[in-house]
Amino acid sequence: MDLEFGRGLRSPKRDSWKTTLLLAYQSLGVVYGNLSISPLYVYKSTFAEDIQHSETNEEIFGVLSFVFWTLTLIPLIKYVSIVLRADDNGEGGTFALYSLICRHTNVSLLPNRQIADEGLSTYKLECAPEITDKSRIKVWLEKHRKLRVALLIMVMIGTCMVIGDGVLTPAISVFSAVSGLEFSLSKDHREYAVIPITCVILAFLFAVQHYGTHRVGFLFAPIVLAWLLCMSAIGLYNIIHWNPHIYQALNPSYMFNFLKKTRKYGWMSLGGILLCMTGSEAMFADLGHFSYSAIQLAFTSLVYPALILAYMGQAAYLSKHHDFYSSSQVGFYIAVPDKVRWPILVLAILASVVGSQAIISGTFSIINQSQSLSCFPRVKVVHTSEKIHGQIYIPEINWLLMILCIAVTVGFRDTKHMGNASGLAVITVMLVTTFLTSLVIVLCWHRPPLLALAFLLLFGSIEALYFSASLIKFCEGAWLPILLALILMAVMLIWHYTTIKKYEFDLHNKVTLEWLLALGDKLGMVRVPGIGLVYTDLTSGVPANFSRFVTNLPAFHQVLVFVCVKSVPVPYVFPAERYLIGRVGPPGHRSYRCIVRYGYRDVHQDVDSFETELVETLATFIKLDASYRCSEASEQELEASECERQLTVIASNPLRDRASYDLQDSIQHSPASTVEMRAAASATDDDSSGRTAVASSATRQERFFIDSHVASPETDKRVAEELEGLVAAREAGTAFILGHSHVQCKTGSSVLKRLAVDVGYNFLRRNCRGPDVALRVPPASLLEVGMVYVL
Repeated sequence: MDLEFGRGLRSPKRDSWKTTLLLAYQSLGVVYGNLSISPLYVYKSTFAEDIQHSETNEEIFGVLSFVFWTLTLIPLIKYVSIVLRADDNGEGGTFALYSLICRHTNVSLLPNRQIADEGLSTYKLECAPEITDKSRIKVWLEKHRKLRVALLIMVMIGTCMVIGDGVLTPAISVFSAVSGLEFSLSKDHREYAVIPITCVILAFLFAVQHYGTHRVGFLFAPIVLAWLLCMSAIGLYNIIHWNPHIYQALNPSYMFNFLKKTRKYGWMSLGGILLCMTGSEAMFADLGHFSYSAIQLAFTSLVYPALILAYMGQAAYLSKHHDFYSSSQVGFYIAVPDKVRWPILVLAILASVVGSQAIISGTFSIINQSQSLSCFPRVKVVHTSEKIHGQIYIPEINWLLMILCIAVTVGFRDTKHMGNASGLAVITVMLVTTFLTSLVIVLCWHRPPLLALAFLLLFGSIEALYFSASLIKFCEGAWLPILLALILMAVMLIWHYTTIKKYEFDLHNKVTLEWLLALGDKLGMVRVPGIGLVYTDLTSGVPANFSRFVTNLPAFHQVLVFVCVKSVPVPYVFPAERYLIGRVGPPGHRSYRCIVRYGYRDVHQDVDSFETELVETLATFIKLDASYRCSEASEQELEASECERQLTVIASNPLRDRASYDLQDSIQHSPASTVEMRAAASATDDDSSGRTAVASSATRQERFFIDSHVASPETDKRVAEELEGLVAAREAGTAFILGHSHVQCKTGSSVLKRLAVDVGYNFLRRNCRGPDVALRVPPASLLEVGMVYVL
């Protein structure tokens, strides 16, 4: 069922100040958990290099200057002021940017695209297509397929790095928080306490993921708020008590003096400084849960000042304690007064758990979105809350993340290597966001290309500097996100490539409509009671798996529905616009086509609700179809080929453009007759040939009204007969017909293609969820048709 549909869609009315304040408060626990705990490990990662300290404090002043201007330029100016405005119907993140670009430019590589998709309410464009001038960038992207592939690969790289960050951020966050125990333990006992405690916390965090966060989510915002206030207070105390003149370090000249003096080691230390903006991407990725004004208010009024005070306070303390400067003890806790160190330690651990929870949930979300692009193998998605939209849990990914997080903690054992790895993942995602946003400025906002180039050069050059500093530490931990990204990229590319090739194979081998209509005249062909749902990726024609089905078993159902479940480049599709219904052949053939459209953030329906909605939608379509046919001047039957081409959005806004029917003629008069449908409570099994097997768990009653203004008694009778046939078919049961595919390469294919398809794809297909699990098909109602794809 759909869970609170539209929660992520931005309201057209501006939120009241009370609502904005409430959302800003709630965003602290979801959006800013990761960013707020960065002071735990930034200085420790930065000074892990061999930087010699001087009495002039140029090194610590230079690092503080870098931190201040990095937080100002990237999170504050880039994200809060610019990137957050590039939302997709209120949604943010890498897929939102790619979706915007796909809608404004023909660059999508997804199959089964239709013009009807542009009629969706959420498929909005900044300017009408007829008045939009084509820029050179748009022409190049649409003309060259290699550029479109490169764009998709860039999106995949960003996705892989976000998943990699889901492995690294929990490890470094919890480890840095627990490392505060070092001040209470001897040097010999530290290794035997910090690592095991960190692993236990991580294991517990992942073990409770299947419960969802809605039960304890109300605690997240107070924890982060308390943490930010404590950091601010400690930072302010250190500034006043140790060095009130630390504000002088905000002068950008200290950055240049720092690099000039430290040279190579100073440049390498930038890989630690960039960790201060870890979690900035969450402001954009989690935009759909809140609002632009709420996220902006929370960051500018609380998060940003608190972080600046925390970093200034640490720098003020270190500037007067040179003996700790070159020690491995440089970190957050060294600047915390002894009297409050234990309460701060507990609060830091809680805040690190909150920050880790945010990135874990984000990893689940982006993998679920990757499936909508056909870029990730099918996995089981569990919705942990019936009230809050978008809270999901993926069991396979959860346990894999837990194993990798613990392995990183045990393997690296220090903040330096973890920080190097996490920094490379974070800065790569930011580079991808910068490039995609520059395309949005030109292609979607229709701003001058020079403005997009200025945006790209300003922020891209800063991020490229940090990227180079992270990449140089390849052997000191930065190899890990690259390795994870390569593995994930291989999986995503293999899955996407083979899925597209399978679609092209189906498209080339589909059967003509005339062949389907001729089946009824063949000797021995039987129409059995029930509804047959034939799942296919095709939006037209008869799929090859159905022809194979009737060739081996010369029978098909009394009511036949070709179902295509597809994704469209929008975050959500309104339930009223989800279904496109059309006939396959004349009315007497009782064959239909149903296209079910989902956005990349939509929740797929359960089978029971989908089956019920499908039958109700078919009944509505039958009445609209009769009304439309009667409105024809000659009342002649449409040709079969024309029936195949025409589809109707059922229950959509009647003022919108329609594919075949004028929905303003939807009937509101008193009913002339009523057809009731009751689904048997017991299971109904077919004969021993196993043609259908249906299980029904509850008694249902549905009423279909045949409206009185349907033109003629003959038409009225025909509609009643068709609805009664639909009722009888539903009572007999529903069978789900899916293709069980095996893919192999053609003879003479390259070694690389054989490795990708014959080995890689078939391995993923055998070890990941099948389409029946992804579509939530009950096993008792499943009919699988073996198909061999030769690519």
